[in-house]
Amino acid sequence: MAANGAQFHVAEIGHGPLILLLHGFPEFWWAWRHQLPALAAAGWRAVAMDLRGYGGSDKTPRGYDPFTFAADITGVIRSLGERRAVLVAHGWGAYGAWTAAAMRPAHVDALAILSMPHPLVLRRHLLRGGFRRSGSLAGVQAPMVPERRLIADDGAHVERLLRRWSAPGASFPEPEAALRYRAAMQLWPAPHCALEYQRWMFRALFRGDGRRFAKRVQDPLNLPVLQVHGAQDTNVSIELAAASREMISGEYHWLPLDSVGHFPHEEAPGVVTEALLDWLLKLPA
Repeated sequence: MAANGAQFHVAEIGHGPLILLLHGFPEFWWAWRHQLPALAAAGWRAVAMDLRGYGGSDKTPRGYDPFTFAADITGVIRSLGERRAVLVAHGWGAYGAWTAAAMRPAHVDALAILSMPHPLVLRRHLLRGGFRRSGSLAGVQAPMVPERRLIADDGAHVERLLRRWSAPGASFPEPEAALRYRAAMQLWPAPHCALEYQRWMFRALFRGDGRRFAKRVQDPLNLPVLQVHGAQDTNVSIELAAASREMISGEYHWLPLDSVGHFPHEEAPGVVTEALLDWLLKLPA
């Protein structure tokens, strides 16, 4: 479907109020395969989109800054024939969801955030020296070398990242998931596009557009927020994620998961689905 000057691939099931699911890196819409049927059965129109640059969506040369990202998300909502939606998002998709709620609040009813702190919390952490300890983020800033690493050996590094960021002993990624995510990252220029989101955020720490972005997202969000985070997440610490509470003035629910890493919706799909459904039932009508 067309939105914000690009074509986006979506997977849709069910009827009712719209709930839009946003995947993170290095996944695509299929990451929500466990949640989509359950949300539809509970009376929601559940739609998972491929972010710009991923999967079946357009892989444009530009458009990986958060201003465009927020417009992509709300543009898809409007292209689906709706004005508002609940956003459920993981990782870098959650970075966009936080931003959409801050910049375009008229289109976002509520947020369920997995494995990503509020953008301003993350920015402050990085400016205070956190970027020196952020190996995964700092390691993708060089041109083209990270892209070649992602596609080498049929995407073996994608599988290594999934395993490295999951909790020790996790059953994820199972063989099918590993193969699907490896294959999806082979769709050039998907590796370059996926990394551009991370490059913008890092480079904008030292530029005027980064300061403008920080100003746009500085006000606390007055909407319901569910924040889910794995205690075993080695990519984003649970302490950093929990600091997002200061950026929320609306109803807030914090759900730490002890034996889970960076991919709660995949490592503990039943727990996450049940938590989502319970939270959704309590949202204002």
